[in-house]
Amino acid sequence: MTDTRTRIADCVRARPGVHFNDLVRRLDLAPGQVQHHLKRLLSDERLIADELYGRTHYYPPEFDPWERRVLALVRRETPRDVVACLLDAGGSAPPASVADAVGIARSTLEWHLDNLTEADVVTKTYDERGRVTLTLTRPERTADLVASVSPSLPGRFVDRFTRLVDDLLAEE
Repeated sequence: MTDTRTRIADCVRARPGVHFNDLVRRLDLAPGQVQHHLKRLLSDERLIADELYGRTHYYPPEFDPWERRVLALVRRETPRDVVACLLDAGGSAPPASVADAVGIARSTLEWHLDNLTEADVVTKTYDERGRVTLTLTRPERTADLVASVSPSLPGRFVDRFTRLVDDLLAEE
């Protein structure tokens, strides 16, 4: 394997779920160069690529589909904050307390919960009075995956801009 391919594979192993633009920034390589070597790594089955939530994410092959979905979600600030809030609450909490703790509107929480429930990271349960409780499906493994993610600065800016727009729209 070439030095460039080794650098790319090592970066993906260190940051499972990393997306293409983040790889280019981190490795300081030309996009075409990264693209070429990624194709080779994917065809040799040294890496796996998944198109999730509007981005292509790259993983070492040892991650299963559930873990890949979790990593793709928690690479974004708001879903990561929602999951962290649930972890801090012992694995379950009502939606209102999660939205308050994260500092987002309930509508924003519901949008993120759609992805989190679809990915089987969070389940919604209803009691006899119709009250909802959010529960992590695999709290221990989720905690391990969240701990392995350190967000990039550009990613945080995009997430915070989205929150700002949501706050502005909620005020109208």
